[in-house]
Amino acid sequence: MMKQALSAACVAAAFAVASAGPLAAETPTAPESAPAQTTPAPAPAPQGDPRVERQRKGAAKLAGMIRFVDVECPDAKPDYDRFKKVIASMGVDLKDLEQGPLMIESLGYSEAYKKNTAESCKRAFEHFGESGTTVPGLLAHKAAGDKAPNATSPDAKPPETKAQ
Repeated sequence: MMKQALSAACVAAAFAVASAGPLAAETPTAPESAPAQTTPAPAPAPQGDPRVERQRKGAAKLAGMIRFVDVECPDAKPDYDRFKKVIASMGVDLKDLEQGPLMIESLGYSEAYKKNTAESCKRAFEHFGESGTTVPGLLAHKAAGDKAPNATSPDAKPPETKAQ
């Protein structure tokens, strides 16, 4: 199971680097001198073990891809339950992707994928769609009713909610 997760992370990394182009190397980093904080900083990631760092970097790339697809690919929807399981199998705490350096890194990947949105959406499905070659089932095609209405169209309506 760990070998499969490591392989998936490596392929995800290859996808991210291939589709991100030169921006992958320009991922934002934390400033050198941070101002005094009023809250304690999160615990630093384990250092030294290159396998752990690869897993964490792969998780950041995967999170960036999921965020990108959710916002930029109109025909796609991420399977967040599957995403959480994949991240857990990589040994990364989901909270680490919601704050701190890994979140910043994942945001950098999301931005890099926007450089060629159509191609990035296509490649995301090739690698992570229902029959993806990297981690199948992370993405699904939206059904016609799942697509968000165009907010600028005159007939756009907010989604209906059921009364409880």
